[in-house]
Amino acid sequence: MIQTHDITRPPSHLVAALGKIGAATASSTLAHLGIRNAHITGPASWTPGKSIAGPALTLQFMPKREDIYGGDEYADPEKQLHRHVLYHVRGGDIVVVDARGDMTSGIFGEMMLTYFKGRGGIGVVIDGCIRDFSHVRSLGLGLWLRGVTPNFHTQTSLFPHAVNVPIAMNNCFVMPGDIIVADDDGAVVVPAALAEKTLELANTHHEWEDFSRLRLSEGGDLRRYYPLSEAARPEYEAWRARQPKK
Repeated sequence: MIQTHDITRPPSHLVAALGKIGAATASSTLAHLGIRNAHITGPASWTPGKSIAGPALTLQFMPKREDIYGGDEYADPEKQLHRHVLYHVRGGDIVVVDARGDMTSGIFGEMMLTYFKGRGGIGVVIDGCIRDFSHVRSLGLGLWLRGVTPNFHTQTSLFPHAVNVPIAMNNCFVMPGDIIVADDDGAVVVPAALAEKTLELANTHHEWEDFSRLRLSEGGDLRRYYPLSEAARPEYEAWRARQPKK
């Protein structure tokens, strides 16, 4: 049975603003809000310098059981749910795949990811591998992966089970429609319901960090400026008042 659902996407202005703060700030801010496990550990950037943010489409894999899922990938292509997640893609989406950390199964290859790019997808976060990497890297997508492999997915021990359901990315919980913020530091999940609060707290943190970075570059005392001490706060407020309005 095909298990696939649509998602509710967060407002685009929130996604764009979260993309500007980056993965590290998103992760630390969420920790202050009580979300301690927002970082998707395992997948790392295979596209250095690439930074993206977007709503998560999710794809869940399970261990293969032959009576449920056969091995011929072309016998009935529409039974393959890794295709169906791509049918949901809109501009700016990110596909997040629970591939169980498997290092032998290529979840997507050149053809699938070419289609994904053509529909406006901007990146994938896969707790597993892709194939055809030498061709895929020229597509300009953001790729957060455990690795690459020459194998296609049904050649090995996994099969795609559900689309746009809650998934576990290693030890990180991802809901369809959550916001993924990913860069060289890794991929972080911002719960959609906490997006505005995360952004508000992160922007406040960013402001005093700009001031502290300046003072530290001038040889200022680490104990005074990072984190910003109460003793340095009047100095920070005076500096802030002199800054151009954004």
